[in-house]
This record gives sequence, C-alpha cells and structure tokens, in this order.
Amino acid sequence: MDRRSTEVVDGIFSKISSKDLIGAELLESKLIYNLIGFMPACDGVDNAMLISNLGYLLAQKGLNTCIVDLKVFYPNLYHYVDCAPPKKSSGLIKVLKSDKVDIREEIQTTKYDRLFLLSPSPQDLMEEYFDFDFEHLERVLGTLKQIFDIVLIDIPNIPPLEFCLGAMKSCHIGFFTATERMDASINMAKLLDFASSVGISTAKFTNVIMMNLQNIDYDFDVFKEMGLNIVMAFPYVKDGIARANKGKLYVKDNALFNRQFMKEMQRLVKQLAEQ
Repeated sequence: MDRRSTEVVDGIFSKISSKDLIGAELLESKLIYNLIGFMPACDGVDNAMLISNLGYLLAQKGLNTCIVDLKVFYPNLYHYVDCAPPKKSSGLIKVLKSDKVDIREEIQTTKYDRLFLLSPSPQDLMEEYFDFDFEHLERVLGTLKQIFDIVLIDIPNIPPLEFCLGAMKSCHIGFFTATERMDASINMAKLLDFASSVGISTAKFTNVIMMNLQNIDYDFDVFKEMGLNIVMAFPYVKDGIARANKGKLYVKDNALFNRQFMKEMQRLVKQLAEQ
C-alpha cells in the first residue's frame, strides 16, 4: 500500500461524532466503537479465515475479543477456532429469542486466551430465523459491546435477511471483503443502494478489504469510481486455507509466514486495537 492508501485507512478509524460519547463512561469495554463488521461482496472470499486469525491477534494484544457468526444458515466459525458446534436451539438463537437468557452462558470459550465465540447451531432449522427483526439483533450486539473490548461480526450478504441489514445498522466500522471478480463492485453498490433506501447509513461500509489476491489482471480503479476505498490487500495463502481446514490458525505457530499477508494483518490489528 502507498502512503495515500495508508492515510485512507487511518481516516476510516476516526471517531464518529462527539455526541456518541454520551454515557461512554458507563461502558465496560476499552474501545467505544468496537462493533466491527465484515461482509463478503462475492464468492471466493474467506471471511471466516480472516476473522478467526484477526480475533486471535487482537486477543493476544490483551483485548477481550468476541467473534459473532451471523451466517445463521451455514455457520462455520466454530470450526476455524476449533470449538464444538453449539447444540440445537442454543447459542445465538437462544439469546435472540429472549432477553431473559444469560448471554454469558451461550458464549463459547475457545482454547485461545481472551477469544470467545457466539455462534448459531448448524442443527437449527432455517425457518427459525425468519421471525427476528432489527431490535432482537441490536439488543444482542449492544450487550456484547458492553461485555467485550471488541466484537468481530461475520455478516451474511443476504439483503432480505434481517441479520444482514441489522448488522450493518449496528456496526461502528464495516468492511466489505472482495476478490478479483467482476461482480464484486456491482454487488457492493447494489447492497449499499438498498441499505440506503431503507434508511441505513452506509458510509461505514464503503471500505474494502481485498482477499485471496492472485495477481490477476483486474481493474481496481472501478472501486474508486464507485466511491469505494481499498484499505487492505491480502494475497492468497495456500497454507492458510490448509490450516483452516484443520481448525488451525495461520498466524499461530507458523514457521514460514507469507510476509505480505502478515504485514496487512498486523496493520489491521493495529488500527482496530488503537482506534
């Protein structure tokens, strides 16, 4: 990344507004703007690998970190952090259904210090998630915001699903993740237009993390033309995929790291940990 790109990255982590600081002293978390969302713009993006490795590194910085898997139809983050999947009707769906449930009992501890997971059960029925609205999700994310220093949210790109737009509405900082595919920029523009049409602020989701880059001849200027900013660029790392398939983290205990991947990951960790 050049100097200008670095300045863009720094800019997106600036504070949102002074009025949002009201009541901040009541919060337990170290970071005020700590709900961070990641949404895939196209196929070929491995958000789970990005979020699991990022979560581990943030936890190593001393931040109590919770990963939230909102892919209610196909959860997979439990595998990436080597946890057993939640039992049917437990985990995310249980805390969504009732504000009487102690959310701490549904959050899974991982084998990594300070890293936690709130996930749906892969055994839950799809139709069980159709009756939730924004208020249910806002309540859960608001509670997590107070408990943890930072919350990383894997958001499904399914606009009709409340978890998609509801998460966009609740996040303080948001990223699209994309690969070198023609439909990536179009998909982002369509979703942002749709979110805006229903009254959801989209400014926080105009930043893009490029994933699994393979040096394909690709016109990256199209992002700029559509008002989107590329803020990080991760190369494709075969060993990262292989480790993820075994429930292992690429950034942990690896003798041969891809330098560019680690450089970008550390930049992202630094910005999120210090914003």
